Amino acid sequence: MRTFLKWLLRGILLSAVLIAIIAASQREKLGRLMAVNSLFSEDRIVENFTQMDTMFETVAVPAEGTTSNELAPGATMEMPAGYTTWADDRAVTGIVVLQNGVIRYEDYPLTAVGEDDPASSRRISWSVAKSFLSVLMGILHEDGTIPDLDAPVTQYAPTLAGTAYDGATIRNVLQMSSGVEFDEDYLDFWSDINKMGRVLALGQSMDGFAEGLDATFAPAGETWQYVSIDTHIIGMVIRGATGRSIPDLLSEKVITPLRPTATPYYLTDGYGIAFVLGGLNLTTHDYALFGHMIANGGISFGTRIVSEDWIIESTAPSANTTPDQYGYGYQWWVPIGATEGQFMARGIYGQYIYIDRPRGVVIAVNSADRGFRNEGVDDSNVDMFRLIAGSLD
Repeated sequence: MRTFLKWLLRGILLSAVLIAIIAASQREKLGRLMAVNSLFSEDRIVENFTQMDTMFETVAVPAEGTTSNELAPGATMEMPAGYTTWADDRAVTGIVVLQNGVIRYEDYPLTAVGEDDPASSRRISWSVAKSFLSVLMGILHEDGTIPDLDAPVTQYAPTLAGTAYDGATIRNVLQMSSGVEFDEDYLDFWSDINKMGRVLALGQSMDGFAEGLDATFAPAGETWQYVSIDTHIIGMVIRGATGRSIPDLLSEKVITPLRPTATPYYLTDGYGIAFVLGGLNLTTHDYALFGHMIANGGISFGTRIVSEDWIIESTAPSANTTPDQYGYGYQWWVPIGATEGQFMARGIYGQYIYIDRPRGVVIAVNSADRGFRNEGVDDSNVDMFRLIAGSLD
């Protein structure tokens, strides 16, 4: 009996040690999962959106050589009536308004606890990142690396053969017209978008997640439906065509010639693959810097990054949206009622780069807006952007 108890105690002790070892090895992943679950909490969202690198795996997107502030300060504009109330209601954390590359207004209305220099904080882009990837695709398309936008995505990402993406073209995924079933409901814990967030948090594979999608709701190219995972497929195509990572390519072809004020970074999955559909982090100033390049026809302070032809093509509302929907191009939004040269990058919780090319106006906005999905919010944001742009006439 005494021998049995001795072995029983040893077994319990060994089990406890094994549990402790497993718990220690999983602590970081569990911490990330907890971060995902509290990422948008009212008492943490402002702080979380400025320090995503403390909660997720990341990779830098460095600008080779020196960085600089090319955007010159100008006379401060008077913001339109209702701006202060709007900024407060929408939990704006940073806003930069440019006119022809000159800063006309810059403010950081809502700051995180301990955020001493909000102008230097790198803020999460969410889906604004999609428009950066559009520019990268344009560069590779025009240099002949990816010559045919109507080629099937499986030509460059063969692991997608037999999945829901088999038969979709590069243009289909650029236009969010893949026909792939993907639930984008951020309020549903079991939606595809939230499952994807947990894949990221637990260090699993984004490629594997995309390759596991097997259902479609329409033939590719027939119907527009916003499907964030389509952007990951663009990333897979680019990686397959070049044999290089997205951060490496973006660093060389976009970030270095932009010369931003701070080194951007991407969130990554557990395999070091950049979360290209929403994981880019820059300062509000540098989002505006990117917007200025777009507004300026692909040129940033004398350096051409992408052609004006691609800017025009990618920002045109070419996707098969309905009249009551915003227009959509190649990872760019076109608001209802927009005239030629008015379009925007848009991300959840109030991230925007609004561009009015005829006026030379760029409005970069970061927010922590928990009410971003409420009825009329998108339209009220666009209304404010138009008021701001119009006041600079």
